[in-house]
Amino acid sequence: MKLTKEQQLDILDQQSQQNTTKRVTSPELEKVLYEALPVLDHGFIRVVDYMGDDSSIVQAARVSYGKGTKKVSTDAGLIKYLMRHRHSTPFEMCEIKYHVKLPIFIARQWIRHRTANVNEYSARYSILDKEFYLPEKEHLAAQSSTNRQGRGQVINGKQADDILKILKDDAQRNYENYEKLLNEKFDGSVIDEDKDGLARELARMNLTLNTYTQWYWKTDLLNLLNFLSLRADSHAQYEIRAYADIMLDTVKRWVPITYEAFMDYRVGGIELSAKSKQVIQKMIKGEKCKYEDSGLSKREWNELMSSFGFTENLQ
Repeated sequence: MKLTKEQQLDILDQQSQQNTTKRVTSPELEKVLYEALPVLDHGFIRVVDYMGDDSSIVQAARVSYGKGTKKVSTDAGLIKYLMRHRHSTPFEMCEIKYHVKLPIFIARQWIRHRTANVNEYSARYSILDKEFYLPEKEHLAAQSSTNRQGRGQVINGKQADDILKILKDDAQRNYENYEKLLNEKFDGSVIDEDKDGLARELARMNLTLNTYTQWYWKTDLLNLLNFLSLRADSHAQYEIRAYADIMLDTVKRWVPITYEAFMDYRVGGIELSAKSKQVIQKMIKGEKCKYEDSGLSKREWNELMSSFGFTENLQ
């Protein structure tokens, strides 16, 4: 990721601000506020604003006047209870706003989470940056034979080189044509004085989906955790997971008690159906339980056995 001198100066200007406030602040999050945290080859995430902290969740849960209790352990106990029993409303009292630079194809996947306020860089008014996402070779994989949405074996050697060349050539060629349609170069210079450029809202049609876009994305803590539970998961697409992992670290800095509870109950925990619960109960008692008698589908059975490490029982 490379920032222009102007972008770097803008960030330094924001970080140099000295503001006083009576509102709660998060010291660890303040350390990275406005900083461009690199993701992928040209992308980044910046925390540009936030409201509340762990004590705000406790305050909302108790509908109290103060910050919460004086004992962190007491607040932690309440937050863990709220997370464990999915009492979600208090987590909505905290909000955060990110500035994100990401490939268009990831933006279109991301926007499916319709629980945030979003303002995207407009290619109707401005020219998009001449930057494209090109995956590292270790992230080039064939289509999975078992999962229509997933990746299979990593592609190596000449085939990987050919794929990267196609992606790079297509992106560069399409961007050059984009400039021709606009009759304007990325640096603002005119290509042909005797021609009119096509309207930007039409010229953008030509761009490839690995072109980078930017947006501001503001959401409350509850919906951020819902987003992260899906996109920071090991089964999520690598590119969006790379962003989710950085965001997860900002949550740890912002609301450490909530982060710990989230990792324990949502990320590290599992949900059991009534039938799955019965299977585990029988196994704990030492009773034999077979897939054929469980009432579970083969996929459900295998997921259950894998979750508890009973790999010898996989079907």
